[in-house]
Amino acid sequence: MLFTDVIRSKRDGGRLGDEEIAFFVRGLADGSLPAEQVSSLAMAIFLNGMTSEEAGKLTIAMANSGTVLDWSGEGLDGPVVDKHSTGGVGDKVSFMLAPIAAACGCYVPMISGRGLGHTGGTTDKAECIPGYDTAPDFTTFRKVVRSVGCAIIGQTSDLAPADRRLYSIRDVTGTVESVPLITASILSKKIAAGLDALVMDVKVGNGAFMDSDAKARELANSIIATAASAGLATHAIITDMNEVLGTTAGNGVEIDEAMRFLKNEEREARLNEVVLALCAEMLVVGGIENDRDAAKTRCDEAVTSGKAADVFGRMAAALGGPADFVDNHEKHLPRAPVVRPVHADGVLSGVDTRAVGNAIIELGGGRRSVGEQLDLSVGFTQFASIGTRLDAERPLAVVNAASEADAEAAERHLLAASTVSGEAPADRAVVYEILEGPA
Repeated sequence: MLFTDVIRSKRDGGRLGDEEIAFFVRGLADGSLPAEQVSSLAMAIFLNGMTSEEAGKLTIAMANSGTVLDWSGEGLDGPVVDKHSTGGVGDKVSFMLAPIAAACGCYVPMISGRGLGHTGGTTDKAECIPGYDTAPDFTTFRKVVRSVGCAIIGQTSDLAPADRRLYSIRDVTGTVESVPLITASILSKKIAAGLDALVMDVKVGNGAFMDSDAKARELANSIIATAASAGLATHAIITDMNEVLGTTAGNGVEIDEAMRFLKNEEREARLNEVVLALCAEMLVVGGIENDRDAAKTRCDEAVTSGKAADVFGRMAAALGGPADFVDNHEKHLPRAPVVRPVHADGVLSGVDTRAVGNAIIELGGGRRSVGEQLDLSVGFTQFASIGTRLDAERPLAVVNAASEADAEAAERHLLAASTVSGEAPADRAVVYEILEGPA
């Protein structure tokens, strides 16, 4: 079989059969397909789509391209549940959610990705913690999940290797937003992780890959249906991404905010609502709680009691991070040498959130090409929420940059991305809809 024939078939609107999908996935996993051919097929899929049957077969093939974990022999006394986000700006939810869910009785083997397009990556953020091993062997990974309750790691070469390569190529070829490719990428990793249940955070808005309600719902339903066909119980929550989530955007600065959240020092309202909604849904889909309100209360108590922070600290230490990271995270995180506020006068009434994500890339906090090294210290802090009155005392945000020139450029990008007016806009929900798949 010539792979050019596979590309032509999808280019011309055809359906990929079992052999063609298997050929594609093998070539991804063993590296035999060159990047230009992979990117060509990815673009053809982006333009012409896939049927649900194609997407399902691609998902299973990528899941089976490497090791598939089985937790049945670990003696776990709770469900194995995970959450996955479709990506946003300032989305540090995983770092609070995993330890909260673990403190509430879930086991969370969270295998995450790096930055994709204008969105930040959980793995990149975790690497801000000195010594933290985002690629442990599976023996260590299992041990940490079993003993601590959660482990946040990056995708290893053994787990869905076909997706790992496709993911990196999609990041730099303008094919990120494809519904079937997003579906297959997410679920191949989750199926390979051996989950009992999954909660999807499908983001919608100008900072999301899905910029309309219809597209977000299409993706949510695609994931739910494909997961169901693979026997994975999945719920989806559609959440707002029309502004930065929380008060920070960047790698190290988001870890800082996550630690302050877990220590109950600062819990920005929209971020708190998203975290509790997603975590509660994990308890519901995992069978720990039947009532969402009771589940939210249980999750909130895990934060206020300090149990979730304790779980995070034990996880970080077990994966090689400092034993005192939670208590003294400020001294361990990377700090940018240039820190300066960005001022505006009026009420923040809108944000081009994608442009904010691109500004972080320009600062060096995101990738322009596969394998590019990141500056983990840069980003924005003290980001104002929509409706905030800005003046000399309350900045739009604070830029954290490697140089004065970078800071000035980021300030220009940020001001161009922000709409400042005289009146506050109407309040907007942050959690839009919960979609349930079959149990």
